[in-house]
Amino acid sequence: MLQPKKTKFRRQQKGKMKGNAQRGAELAFGSFGIKALEETWITGRQIEAARQAATRHMKREGQIWIRIFPDKPITKKPAEVRMGKGKGAPEAFVAPVTPGRIILEAEGVPLDVAREALRLAAQKLPITTKFIVRRDFV
Repeated sequence: MLQPKKTKFRRQQKGKMKGNAQRGAELAFGSFGIKALEETWITGRQIEAARQAATRHMKREGQIWIRIFPDKPITKKPAEVRMGKGKGAPEAFVAPVTPGRIILEAEGVPLDVAREALRLAAQKLPITTKFIVRRDFV
């Protein structure tokens, strides 16, 4: 009698980012925002650099909302260490971002100031983004 072929069960421990954003894909707080067009991990340092760039250009007028939070720990073993001996120490925390996810929102500044501030913030991020404006903004 033929037995079914055994397949190795491999766990996807790092998680897959397939498809578009299921939530956080529309402006909720501000009139302007930047939307992700690719999927990636964004570290807490990258988020903070983007926030500082936008805040500095807006001269601390208006308000900025950060819509992603780095809550996923990424571990790494030191260089030149043999296999085994357990999992490495946490190196950084990241926020998984899928296409369509709003990353930053801004409010309380004119359109041209918000566009430039969010452009400078987007330069600090490792993905391509798109500037978006609320539908009812006049």
